[in-house]
Amino acid sequence: MAVHIIIDGYNLIRQSADLSRLDRQDLEMGREALLDMLVAYKRVKHHRITVVFDGTDAYSLYRQRERVGGIAVLFSRSGETADTVIKRLADREGEGALVVSSDRAVGDYASSRKAATMSSPEFMDRLIMASWPDGKVIDPDRELNGWTPTTRKKGPRRRLSKKERKNRRKILKL
Repeated sequence: MAVHIIIDGYNLIRQSADLSRLDRQDLEMGREALLDMLVAYKRVKHHRITVVFDGTDAYSLYRQRERVGGIAVLFSRSGETADTVIKRLADREGEGALVVSSDRAVGDYASSRKAATMSSPEFMDRLIMASWPDGKVIDPDRELNGWTPTTRKKGPRRRLSKKERKNRRKILKL
């Protein structure tokens, strides 16, 4: 099952230290840097990606819908927020969607429509990890704490709910 990643663009930009620095300099630079990262991610992972921005911040030169490197870029209409567009997309996609936003209202709405959700900082970590040549990041804390992998089962009392397991499966595809 293919995952359609729906991203709250400005939310993701402002949750990232590097992108928010560019965003403060120039709104256009922040958007372009995010889109460059997403195009690189799409080359590696091949997921369908839609980024939604608030149209009130867009210049009049932009259309409300365009494609950049295979990524759908949507701007909300005037009088409409990006959150409304994301909710509409989550309605349409249902279980096939993964919504990336740290906005609790958007996340709760997407979850109620059976879409998986992920916070913006967590997705940014995935974007950065996908840019590494082998896709693996060495975690120095694991080696310092003496953590060793184990196959010991957790048992049924620690089992996640069915909804959480479905969410986790979609996230693991990233």
